[in-house]
This record gives sequence, structure tokens and C-alpha cells, in this order.
Amino acid sequence: MLGLKLPTDPRWVNLAEKSLEEILTDHAYCEQKATTSCITLIQAYPEKEELVKELAPIVTEEWGHFRLVLQELEKRGLQLGRQRKDEYVNELMSFMKKDGSRENRLMERLLVCALIEARSCERFRVLSLHIQDDDLKAFYHKFMVAEAAHYRLFIDLAKLYSDEEKVKKRWQEYLSFEEKVMENLEIRGDRVH
Repeated sequence: MLGLKLPTDPRWVNLAEKSLEEILTDHAYCEQKATTSCITLIQAYPEKEELVKELAPIVTEEWGHFRLVLQELEKRGLQLGRQRKDEYVNELMSFMKKDGSRENRLMERLLVCALIEARSCERFRVLSLHIQDDDLKAFYHKFMVAEAAHYRLFIDLAKLYSDEEKVKKRWQEYLSFEEKVMENLEIRGDRVH
């Protein structure tokens, strides 16, 4: 469904389990950044009525997710640590075409958002299936479902505001690039991506 070309290395779950405070901290900041990304898109493209209508509730949902992760940290007696640089997202952003028309830049931003959501969905699925803690299995299953819907929404918005064939072609380029990014990133249990 997601089209990702390289699945998460199964060892990642074992590493994540060993550093729950770290993975939950990173997850919290991922939700916070997703909130900010949606707000930024709305601010940059207020004339795109469908985009505003669709992303406004996502802002609320993503901020709610941030709060859920904070509650999970608190429930486990863990602390929210410092935000770290997200090498994965920075690599994807380096692949964005920043020239061209305003509409092209919108398409690029939407596709990057879609890819981040797709990889998050895939990672949360892996956690929901393989983490030992049953509460966390259920916790991450809910996030997996939400991320899948967000991924779909960003793809649909890209197709709405750009030529569908152009979106499909560029999406395949992003998937190929993301595969290389995943091959080169160190497997770390303290990061969602």
C-alpha cells in the first residue's frame, strides 16, 4: 500500500525497546513537527481551500498525538528529552525541488509530507506487531492507522493541485531516493525514522 522500497530492518524494534524513553521522545517531537508542517502549509497556501479544510483538523489531531505520547512517557515514569536533528527528514528535504512554480513547490512539500507519514506508518506497524509490551502494541497500532490516512491525504492533495501523472512520476523518484536514504542511515533505536 505505501510503496516503500525498503522495509525497516527487524533489529530496529529490539533497539527501540531498549531505549523506550528515547524513542518516545523522538516520537513526541515527530508529532510536534507534523503539526507545525500542516500549519506552515496552511499559512503558505491559504487560497487552497481544500488544503486548508483538510489540514486544519490534522493540526488538531497531530497535536493530540503529541499529547498522547507525553502521557505515555508520564505513565511510564519517563522524561521528555531534548529534540534531536532528524537526519531522515533533512535528507528528504534536500531532494525537494525548490525552484519552479509555486504549485510545483507545493507538490514537492506535499510529497515529502506523504513520505514521512508513510515511513512513520511502516515503523509504527513494525512496533505494533513486534514490540513485547502489549500496551505499546495497541498504542502504536492506533498511530499506524492515523499515519496511513495522513499519507493518503497528502498524496491526494498533491494530485488535486498538480497534474496526476507528474505527481506519480515524482512520487516514484522520491521512493527511490528514500530507499537510498534508508540504506545509508544507521539503524538506531532512539529514532522513529
